[in-house]
Amino acid sequence: MSARKSSSSGEPGIGPLACPRCALRHELDDAFCSACGMPLVYVGAEGPEYPASPARVRARKIRPEYTEGRLVRVAGGRNQAEAELIQNLLLEEGVPSILRRAAGFDVPDFLAAGPRDVLVPEAGVEPAREILLEADLAPTEGGKPPRVALVIAAVAGGGALTALIAWLLGGA
Repeated sequence: MSARKSSSSGEPGIGPLACPRCALRHELDDAFCSACGMPLVYVGAEGPEYPASPARVRARKIRPEYTEGRLVRVAGGRNQAEAELIQNLLLEEGVPSILRRAAGFDVPDFLAAGPRDVLVPEAGVEPAREILLEADLAPTEGGKPPRVALVIAAVAGGGALTALIAWLLGGA
């Protein structure tokens, strides 16, 4: 099967969509190039019909093989700016991502502040984690103990020390 498609006008090799990478023409019912997998763009006699908007430029960077599956949390930012930095690092490698407010910060009083979760499709989880590890932004597994465990340990240690001192003073 030839990668070149015929248009609805019957002219071979000419279609309303083209691949920006390999320049093969396709019909309107195609979304990705059959040769290289890139998303297709509209073309006219002199080239693309629409100017490249920021959203279109962003969409061109996404690799189609990383778009499948349910969304999985791969990282988090302490605020919107930090989460957008992580999101842009992933986008530069072709991994799509979205931001979500962390639990507890989705009320109107906290809309502009608070931590954000960075979510990617399942197919992009491994590449995203590798990118974040290289940038030293990945969450570490088994790193710091939870804050609650530290508080409990401190209270138990203080209680034991108090009991020891009381026993020593009471026996003298």
